[in-house]
Amino acid sequence: MSTARLLRRFMSSDLEILSARPAKNDVDPRRPYAYFVEPEHSSDGNIVDVATVFLTNRECPFRCLMCDLWKNTTDERVPIGAIPEQIDFALSQLKEARQIKLYNSGNFFDAQAVPTEDHPQIAHCVRRFENVVVENHPKLCGDRCVEFRELIATNLEVAIGLETIHEKTLRSLNKSMTLDDFRQAVAFLLEHEIAVRAFILLKPPFMSEQEGVEWAIRSMEFAFSLGVACCSVIPTRDGNGMMELLGDRGLFARPQLASMEAVLEQGIRLGDGRAFIDLWDAARFSSCAICESDRIERVRQMNLTQEVIPPISCQCREVA
Repeated sequence: MSTARLLRRFMSSDLEILSARPAKNDVDPRRPYAYFVEPEHSSDGNIVDVATVFLTNRECPFRCLMCDLWKNTTDERVPIGAIPEQIDFALSQLKEARQIKLYNSGNFFDAQAVPTEDHPQIAHCVRRFENVVVENHPKLCGDRCVEFRELIATNLEVAIGLETIHEKTLRSLNKSMTLDDFRQAVAFLLEHEIAVRAFILLKPPFMSEQEGVEWAIRSMEFAFSLGVACCSVIPTRDGNGMMELLGDRGLFARPQLASMEAVLEQGIRLGDGRAFIDLWDAARFSSCAICESDRIERVRQMNLTQEVIPPISCQCREVA
């Protein structure tokens, strides 16, 4: 069945998305819920260590259909001072890194998630890094972004969830944004010398495997055409309640590892910016235990080198 026909069969609301959820995880408002250092291919062509801190804060007000980041959020705004404390704690546990990502399961410039009163102290925590990445909804990209960039006195990069340029699918994700919102946010940020990376979904609900690959590539092309410097493609996962419901109705299935490889290969070949595939829990997208680890490592190396590596040979590919 075509994507258009599937979309006509199912549209969701905030209430439906909330009612399908399992319980949240217990979190401490004064501790990040995860943190680590990992290598990344930087904009200058080098492989650098990046500290990634997953901040604990109030849940995002946008109820995206596919999102599971709410699992590690609070119901109320965290106390003033809690976010800088979380960052200090994470950095005290991690080895030195050149760049930092502050991911907060929502929008960094939502004052109910990250209090603006904390921005000066956060800036003090991160200004030693050569690049600071935060995530934000396009409708919240405004003067606060510019003010924070001035506070940190280093490079700022804002990661925005584009998800897909298939407009009907984008509407079905309940993201409260349009492609024009994305265009305007990117233009505003670039005008103020703030770099942009885009999050793109591989095979969101209502798409076939082939459509998922096609629209992920087209979404990268669109983002790069606007001046986005980096596209991070995220295989759409289940686990938030709503995705299981869609799966039961035949409206969603996880993408395949082969699709992840194909999208990354084409993203690198475009040559218009860095292209990454998110490898969190990548094994769940594989159907072959024999070649699984080698193929995931191949993707990891392509992420790092931004070069296409010859594919892994396996009998499963011959059968397919």
